Amino acid sequence: MISSDMEQRRMAAKSNPIERKITYKNISIPYTLIKSARTSYAISISVDKGVVIRTPKRMNELFLEKMLREKEEWIITKYEEVLKARARRASSPYNTKQKEEIRKRYIKAAREYFPKRVQYYVNEIYWEDNELYDETNLPYRSITIREQKTRWGSCSSNGTLSFNVRLMLAPPAVLDYVVVHELCHIKHMNHSKEFWELVGSILPDYKERRKWLKEHGNELYL
Repeated sequence: MISSDMEQRRMAAKSNPIERKITYKNISIPYTLIKSARTSYAISISVDKGVVIRTPKRMNELFLEKMLREKEEWIITKYEEVLKARARRASSPYNTKQKEEIRKRYIKAAREYFPKRVQYYVNEIYWEDNELYDETNLPYRSITIREQKTRWGSCSSNGTLSFNVRLMLAPPAVLDYVVVHELCHIKHMNHSKEFWELVGSILPDYKERRKWLKEHGNELYL
């Protein structure tokens, strides 16, 4: 699964967010603090949620402050990217009705395009003894297209592949990375060494593609 946030959102629903601010030089950045049953500290930054920091319930304020200072440049850079993305979204030349029509067109195009890429890579991976798959003999159950804020793709235990329509705005190589990532989960429902070796056997440069998605995913919106 490629999720920019699924488990974190589940935990957030069980906690009480606290609104705070951190000041770097002359920049004041608001952030949401979420305490939960987790045992680690994590920072996520997105266009829709802004800066979100998740900590254990028994949070160590000194450790949090130290982490925020160590990640100062990264937080400032990502937050400025978020502000620019929000500005671009707000200045869209399309009205609500036009945006909805555009969204429908992308979803329609995605429903045609993703199955083609999935079919291509199914046979690239050579699942079992070089056996090729066609529409009557598939290693997955179905493909769904969704418009989500943080998850790029997923593979359920019953073989359903899901992809984010916003990937249609990404470079083809990045979209293909998500397709391969989820197809490899059919064999390995985890992110084990074997899983990444399988991904790498199909896309030797998958790390660069994954890096692009992490760095530019906030810019992909309909």
